Amino acid sequence: MGTRTTLSTTCGVIAAGHAETAAAGVKILRLGGNAFDAAVAGMLASFVAEATLTSAGGSGFLLAHTATGEDILFDFFSQTPLRRRAAREVNFYPVSVNFGDAAQEFHIGPGSMAVPGNVAGLFHVHRRLGRLPMAVVAAPAVALAKNGLLVSDFQSFCQSVLEPILLATPEARQIFAPVGRLLAPGERLSMPEFADTLEWLVAEGPAVFYEGEIARRLVADSERLGGHLTARDLREYRVIERVPLGCGYRGYRVLTNPEPSAGGTLIAFALRLLEQADCIRQSYASPEHLGLLANVMRLTDEARRHDFASGSEALLSAGTLARYVRRLTKPWGSTTHLSVLDEEGNAASVTSTNGEGSAYVIPGTGIMVNNMLGEDDLHPEGFESWAENRRIASMMAPSLVLEDGRPWVVLGSGGSKRIRTALLQVISNLVDFQMPLSEAVASPRLHWENHVLHLEPGLLAPTHSLHDAVIRWREQNFFFGGVHAVACDALGNLTGSGDGRRNGAARFS
Repeated sequence: MGTRTTLSTTCGVIAAGHAETAAAGVKILRLGGNAFDAAVAGMLASFVAEATLTSAGGSGFLLAHTATGEDILFDFFSQTPLRRRAAREVNFYPVSVNFGDAAQEFHIGPGSMAVPGNVAGLFHVHRRLGRLPMAVVAAPAVALAKNGLLVSDFQSFCQSVLEPILLATPEARQIFAPVGRLLAPGERLSMPEFADTLEWLVAEGPAVFYEGEIARRLVADSERLGGHLTARDLREYRVIERVPLGCGYRGYRVLTNPEPSAGGTLIAFALRLLEQADCIRQSYASPEHLGLLANVMRLTDEARRHDFASGSEALLSAGTLARYVRRLTKPWGSTTHLSVLDEEGNAASVTSTNGEGSAYVIPGTGIMVNNMLGEDDLHPEGFESWAENRRIASMMAPSLVLEDGRPWVVLGSGGSKRIRTALLQVISNLVDFQMPLSEAVASPRLHWENHVLHLEPGLLAPTHSLHDAVIRWREQNFFFGGVHAVACDALGNLTGSGDGRRNGAARFS
């Protein structure tokens, strides 16, 4: 399970999906960096330590709250290509990813690649809010890529799940199967080409990725191997600064990811439903409580399908909410997250993904590019339905809970469609049941989707039926997300919890 520590003398706390990711951020805090320097350092390190979950060829979002009270959502998620290539020319094929108790089909190949945003996003955030030189911020990730790290049991599991992708090309095998098979727990994963690429990016800036030599290699291969990406797609990519979506919840202010992404709006919708249902009056994990959660999840899923297209303002309007509240009385995601707080009051919540990876690696860089055009979660109307030159509507929802205008909890999760249900339950655990942070993160979860109720051990199915089937998982599983969270109480005490479902870790500086 995740860790929980309370100290009042530290200058920062970070929770992430790997101990090395968190350690990279802590090193930067100790050198005098702020939360945003630490977040960038941690995410760069995650491209090595969590290479099956994210990549410099992926994309994400960072929600920032500055010590001066500024709230910004940095959108560096994937963009669809400007032009759709003829289907007969596209290299795009299915693979099955098995989570253990459930399987999901994804599509990979060069035709699954959307415009990557992580490189642009991290450099943009650093330039906008960072303090230390980028060479200093990137140094822990460069060292980690050069020296490598021992493969953990969780990393080995992730690699086995994604085996059809990680073994699909010689360049991917060079990273993940350098001995002719996937690396086993205790063996060393190193990424020397990526170390050189990071130093290259530090020296020349993100332009080398979007307009320079790295772009040239990617575009040439996209044309040759059946992808949609062109030089113009990369050259015109921009990071977007957005106003976060805010909603009240029992006296707290929740900030999350706004449109065009769906995850944050749906979390706000679910919290509004939960607040009006007054779950505080119910015993935690009672049949009534679990039935309410399942019903809220069911209605949120329905709202996504029928009302989300009208926009967040309409979805969160009193009329729409009342219509759904009346009905409450009736009986992989390969993503990772990092949360940081520093002693000055800066907070960063950043969620990043590579999808499952396209299996294509940009030559000589150690960077596997995303498969965002091949995720059915992101294209519910079908893979051929994506509109050209649009931000893809992600489920990712880096979030903050403010108390009296200051950050109380910083949190987010990986887990595709399970992101919103994982965050909903952790926020409710903290606010409604006043759990300590580590307990709120570690408590068993449920997830309702397509008339199927998924339950982790320790939870009983609700007595009334809102589902056609119940899947009882044998143990806690990364299927239910990975909520890595940090918090600061009214006395300034910092806590952090990394979700054990995704090998999370919390570290203090």
